[in-house]
Amino acid sequence: MICAHDTLLIHTPGRGIYELTAKVHQAVKAAAITSGLCTLFVQHTSASLLVNENADPTVRKDLETFLSRLVPDGDRAFLHRDEGPDDMPAHIRMALTLVSLTIPIRNARLQLGTWQGIYLWEHRTHAHQRKILLTCLGDT
Repeated sequence: MICAHDTLLIHTPGRGIYELTAKVHQAVKAAAITSGLCTLFVQHTSASLLVNENADPTVRKDLETFLSRLVPDGDRAFLHRDEGPDDMPAHIRMALTLVSLTIPIRNARLQLGTWQGIYLWEHRTHAHQRKILLTCLGDT
């Protein structure tokens, strides 16, 4: 059993859903694990991770539209506004989504479905550099 670690640094120009699938595939390949698990963890309180549709980009737009309606920026009910009107909504968006993912590895490949991709969901409206910790655990 081996354990491999990597850190993905992702620059986001602002709110949106950014695909990471190719970068994660590269990290799994570099880990040389043929059977095991790949875990991703985003180290931020205003961004999240998801596995979702990777063929039609309107799915990502629809997800963003839905969450924007559910948690609008500038809601006067929120007390926490230290970094602007998107600050507390970004924290709520993160709390409603995921900060970690675990994906099986078989035959040295992530076992994603045909239409699945891995994404970072940036919840802030301005640019950030996000850190995602990647751990692969398994057999060679």
